[in-house]
Amino acid sequence: MSGLAGGPSTSAPVRPAPGPGPADPADLAEVERALLARWPENRLEPSLDRIRAVVAALDHPQRALPVVHVTGTNGKTTTASMIDGLLRASGLSVGRFTSPHLESVRERIVVDGEPVDEARFVEVYRLVRPALERVDRAGAVPVSFFEAITAMAVVAFVGAGVDVAVVEVGMGGSWDATNVLDGEVAVLTPIALDHTEYLGPDEVAIAGEKAGIIKAGATAVLAAQLPEVERVVHRRASGVGARVRAAADAVELVARAADPDGQTLHLRTGSVDLPGLRLPLLGAHQGENARVAMAAVEEFLARRDAGLDPAAVRRALAAVVAPGRLEVVRRDPPVLVDASHNPHGMAVTAAALAEARPATRLAVVLAVLEGKDATGMLEALRGCADLVVVTTNGSPRCTRPADLAGVAREVLGADRVLVEPHLAAALDRALRWARPGGAGDRPGVLVTGSVVTAGHARTLLRGHPGDHW
Repeated sequence: MSGLAGGPSTSAPVRPAPGPGPADPADLAEVERALLARWPENRLEPSLDRIRAVVAALDHPQRALPVVHVTGTNGKTTTASMIDGLLRASGLSVGRFTSPHLESVRERIVVDGEPVDEARFVEVYRLVRPALERVDRAGAVPVSFFEAITAMAVVAFVGAGVDVAVVEVGMGGSWDATNVLDGEVAVLTPIALDHTEYLGPDEVAIAGEKAGIIKAGATAVLAAQLPEVERVVHRRASGVGARVRAAADAVELVARAADPDGQTLHLRTGSVDLPGLRLPLLGAHQGENARVAMAAVEEFLARRDAGLDPAAVRRALAAVVAPGRLEVVRRDPPVLVDASHNPHGMAVTAAALAEARPATRLAVVLAVLEGKDATGMLEALRGCADLVVVTTNGSPRCTRPADLAGVAREVLGADRVLVEPHLAAALDRALRWARPGGAGDRPGVLVTGSVVTAGHARTLLRGHPGDHW
């Protein structure tokens, strides 16, 4: 290991050298099939028993990893990416585990800014497979896809000798597979309603689940939350012997200026004053994510008697990318892809669009998974969507276009709603609508509704530079 953190106190035996060269396509396909044959992420049997058994069979490699653990409802992936960038700019080797992925499962396991290559992905799976199969045989419920990929991330990070792993929770916290790790810094991004069938009916219940990642001796870094959520977090921290640090107390947002390509921030901590920070992401929420990320990294470094370097912060924030998070994938006309999938996230997206004004009128291509609050998402879009093209995203869990269109017509009126059953056709329809009609007319397209929608749209839009397929 390199950098400020030094070596871990406990080593694990799973430390192979990185895999040489490209993987055999047949090997990679075999691994992907084996993973996808497991219980999918939408099929849950909440428990830590299986992942604990897997890491025990691997001789507990997770004990070798210093961890920054990230939970919340919205903003987790981007905040984790910012934390990763800030830590690397500070001289550390960093592993990052996030979910879900947009296009390739390898996106979930990132070492020093790059997804693990195909050969390494295959190699890590083969190292983990005997443990997965042993636990499968021993229990009534098999190891799930998410549990397997979590174990693979741990082995990949230990094998790479990273100084720290930035780990995003998949769902909730207390029983999430990632909670087999002990984060010395626990980050809680804004908590709102989502996955209520598993996490509870209100923000207080959801906060109780998410606060379960806070461990003894850790520091919980807290984004702005509802007062009742803050009380839940403080109770958990007090009960386990952890402390809570509000990001707003640790990092002052002195000023913020938005523009169509992102924003400029002035952030200040007790040790550094940083005017003129460039953040190439849209929306006030991304400025808040940067504040939370800085607070988390400052806490992690302080535990190693180190601090934030102003030049490193500038480099890291200026280089942040957030695929599928109000990501501009085309310029003429502007086409943005966004993974918002609940009312809170969609309201934040709508506010960012209203502030940045990338277009004077907007067509929204929308595909939503079953069980999501489509009404709440459409209400959030009411003020910015001139047209909504309802479609599907390729997932078997996608809401039928006819059903989603019915909801959309109730919220927006029939004159603003069209139906195209296939995403490629929906994109084509929206792009035709988005042809400029005259001087001052700047139409644009937003593709949103789920991570699956964002990922599929990115593939189509980046793979086909023309307007039609």
